[in-house]
Amino acid sequence: MQKNISTILKSVQKPGRYTGGEFGQIVKDKSKTKMRIAFCFPDTYEIGMSNLGMKILYGALNQMEDVWCERVFAPWTDMEEQMRKNNVPLFALESKDNVKDFDIMAISLQYELCYTTAVNMIDLAGLPIYAKDRGEDTPVILGGGPCAYNAEPVADFFDIFSIGEGEEALCELSQLYLDMKSNGTYTKSAFLREASHLKGFYVPSLYNVEYNADGTIKLFEPKFEDVPETVEKRVVEDLNTSYFPLKPVMPYIETVHDRIMLETFRGCIRGCRFCQAGMVFRPVREKSAEVLNAQAQEIYKNTGYNEISLTSLSISDYSCLNEATDLLLDWTNRSKVNLSLPSLRADSFTKELMRKVSGVRSSGLTFAPEAGTQRLRDAINKNLYEEDLLNAVRLAFEGGKSQVKLYFMNGLPTETYEDIEGISVLAKHVVDEFYKMHVRPKKPVQVTVSVSCFVPKPHTPFQWEPQDTLDSLIDKQKFLGEKITDRKVRYNWHEAKVSRLEAVFSKGDRRLSKAIATAVGKGMHFDAWDEYFDYDKWMSVFEECGIDPSFYANRKIGFDEILPWDVIDIGVNKSFLISENKKAYESKTTPNCKEKCSGCGANKLGKELTWCPKKK
Repeated sequence: MQKNISTILKSVQKPGRYTGGEFGQIVKDKSKTKMRIAFCFPDTYEIGMSNLGMKILYGALNQMEDVWCERVFAPWTDMEEQMRKNNVPLFALESKDNVKDFDIMAISLQYELCYTTAVNMIDLAGLPIYAKDRGEDTPVILGGGPCAYNAEPVADFFDIFSIGEGEEALCELSQLYLDMKSNGTYTKSAFLREASHLKGFYVPSLYNVEYNADGTIKLFEPKFEDVPETVEKRVVEDLNTSYFPLKPVMPYIETVHDRIMLETFRGCIRGCRFCQAGMVFRPVREKSAEVLNAQAQEIYKNTGYNEISLTSLSISDYSCLNEATDLLLDWTNRSKVNLSLPSLRADSFTKELMRKVSGVRSSGLTFAPEAGTQRLRDAINKNLYEEDLLNAVRLAFEGGKSQVKLYFMNGLPTETYEDIEGISVLAKHVVDEFYKMHVRPKKPVQVTVSVSCFVPKPHTPFQWEPQDTLDSLIDKQKFLGEKITDRKVRYNWHEAKVSRLEAVFSKGDRRLSKAIATAVGKGMHFDAWDEYFDYDKWMSVFEECGIDPSFYANRKIGFDEILPWDVIDIGVNKSFLISENKKAYESKTTPNCKEKCSGCGANKLGKELTWCPKKK
């Protein structure tokens, strides 16, 4: 097959996406490995190779002597056309072997609009797309990633899902597979039944789902007594000792994040009511500054990258940030390595942080007020005041920055047109702050307002909320555009039709699998890419399948209704989420976890908050 691949590479753009052979790739002797895993990312090479989670899992699995994990990315449309024309099935980069011949096909589900691409990859491998149609001689198809927290829209295509953090869980699952193969007890059904007993693994075929006449869920229960009623997510307790890739694969072509990515901590202390990541990644666990610095030096030695990015949901909430940046800057300045601090919060932006980010090549900084008025910021529990933002941009301007980007959402629960207009008012106040200064940066001020549409997400206080109708979202976008009249304020907005489809799949159930399969059959995939997203075609698919997208996207859900994702236990109590939802309608805030524990329940999953020892 390698000869056929070499031939078709001459006919496609960016053949470096498919060649493999990069510095740092892991190649093992096939004759000496007992289990092979194809780790599939349902997007292009450039996107997948920028994903830190994939790098962690690829390295962690390959630490197992009997396991060989290889990388697979979705071929771009020109490559797929050549593959289907020349009968070249989906293949892994390291060996160029057909994914169909692997033991496990693991697919990372990072975004709802990658579902068609994921299912298309199964088809491109030459496998039946529905799990019920695949026999014993086919690989176990495993799903994971953020979308697995509501896997129901794609449940019919997958054998099993990994729920939560995977670097320990997937190794445990692999060992179960090896043991069952070794002792002769393996069959696919027996393996899936045993895997359901492991913490953090959901096998959808082991659960019955029934629906009421109105379309809501009547019953969701396990088929057998030994299968758990709910699946508790996996959590890595100690980030200091857990696996982290120190010799990452070096891509041949430019990727989205072509730099050293250092994970500082997991979880979030804030509890914004719209944010799924802030809920599902709890509890907070931190990596020490010393470990972080040692990992950075080792990765730099192995790669030579000239930029380091400290990653987290909110880097300024990392309690060891000052200590860590001091350790890093001690050698990065000498080595001419740029230090990047993304995900900064305006209320914790200080002169010290401004000094440390002054070397960042970007001419601006980004903050996320999310809403234009204090009332709405309180309703979503942003815990951010206008003065916090103005103080942060003042420090940025004093530090020589002239460009500021502000992230907002429209369509949030309780939102009014006054709140929408407040976005333009807040942006104007940021511009005014620039002109209040006696000494200003040489470049003119530019404030970019970027507004996305609210999408209700599972496992959040707003999971019961409807999304605004499409017409309402579009009307609010136009209204804000009319209110922004200052040339120094640039206005960008997210396509409302994309957000509506995202909401359908975000809150969907198993009945959506028919629509996904139909869409794939019509050649639809890469829905996350503007050039291939077709809203009207999706509406036609839903109509053909007898599915009303408004049932999922635009319906207010009762607190007592069975939700498709109730089978997944993220550790945060539903009673806490209900309480937070009610507080939103009163514009009451909840303090962050560092100030006070509000009893969400997540600490039962691991160690209590591990604040930097030197800060105690």
